[in-house]
This record gives sequence, C-alpha cells and structure tokens, in this order.
Amino acid sequence: MTYGTETVPKVDKIVGPGNRYVTAAKRAVFGVVDSDSPAGPSEVLIIADEEANPRWVAIDYISQIEHAPDNVSVLITPSAELANAVCSLLEKMIVDIPRREIVTEALDNSSVLVADSMAQAIEFSNEFAPEHLEIVTADPMAMLPRVKHAGSIFLGPYAPVPVGDYASGTNHVLPTGQCARMFSGLSLDDFIKKPTCQYITREGLEYLSEAVITIAEAEGLLNHAQAIRERFEYPRKM
Repeated sequence: MTYGTETVPKVDKIVGPGNRYVTAAKRAVFGVVDSDSPAGPSEVLIIADEEANPRWVAIDYISQIEHAPDNVSVLITPSAELANAVCSLLEKMIVDIPRREIVTEALDNSSVLVADSMAQAIEFSNEFAPEHLEIVTADPMAMLPRVKHAGSIFLGPYAPVPVGDYASGTNHVLPTGQCARMFSGLSLDDFIKKPTCQYITREGLEYLSEAVITIAEAEGLLNHAQAIRERFEYPRKM
C-alpha cells in the first residue's frame, strides 16, 4: 500500500486497526505515507467507586483482555472492598471461561489498584491515557470534565466497552500505549486535509510589511525582505 505495485497504485494514507506488528509497520513507513494513530495491543482502564457492581467490573476487566495475551486491563478504585471483591471474582471466573489461556497470560500485564481518592484515580488515568476508559461511579458525568486523555470514554454501569466495539456508533480504532495524549480515535478528520489560504490587499501588506522585513533580515533572508519591498518600490501598472 505504501509503495504500490504494477497493478495497485500507492496510497497517501493508511488507516485502520492493528496490533504491535501493524503499528510497527505504520511507524516504519510514516513520512512516505501518512497514517492514523498507533493502534497496538488493546487496553482498558476502569475507574470505579463503591457503588459499582463488582461482577460487572470483573467481566468488563476480562472481556478486554481476551483479544490477545499482550492486552492490558487496569481497575483503579478508592474502594479496597471493591478491589478485593473484583480480585476474588476474577480468580473464580477465569477457571472455565472461553479463551482462558489468552486471558490468563494477559493478566500478567494487568493490575487492580487502590487509590487514596477519586482525584488520584483520575490523575492516574490521565497519565495512563487509556485506549478505553470506563467510568463506573455514582455520578460519571461529574467526572467527565476532569478527563484529559483517553481514546474513548464509557460512562456509567450500562456502557461496557463491547457496546462501543459493535453498536453504539463510536469508532473503535483508537490510540494505545499512552498515544491518547496526542491522538484521537479514527474519524472523518483523518480523511480531510486543511490547507490554509490568504488573500492580502495592498493596504494589508503595507500594514504587515515592517514585521515581515524585520524578521526576514534578522534571519539573514534578505530576498524574503526584498520580496516585500518590491511591491512598494516597483508597483504594478494599473
């Protein structure tokens, strides 16, 4: 796709989901083509409080790491009681779940964390910049303005990540590996270029000329400066 073949023309941009290998390939050809955000091993961060149903949290935790053994699930909560309940449920659930080997291996990458406060949980989330962020709290909407970095945000107990994967309408080609700090998920913006455009009148150029000439001369680019002066020293014939 990057270089083309005898029968397939080269493309300008490559987008779509991937894994660590697809992400590595996109980075290798970036600059020859453009690409969307890095989308490597999947991840979810669940922020929950004492109001959360531990069984629902546990199955959400498991569901996100059944993709591949390098996937990551993290639960962070200020409730030690919830953390302990979820850990106990995870031990029971993984005994006979589908894709058990994958989930068991992915658990080595995953964590259940107890925060000192909900503020600390949000601070951790913003540093982690998860691909998927579930906020399962008594008032998730109140927490939303404090989220700075996340690929896709799922609010409330009835918004598990699989709904976003398949049916709620959001795109689930999302940045991973803290890339949500600088990328958004795949959208129409990835297929739009935004050139700038300027039309300047003589009066407008005269107003800007001193600044342009001063900066150009300071940089030693004297022809840049002269390109401005020419307009006034040799005005075009009307």
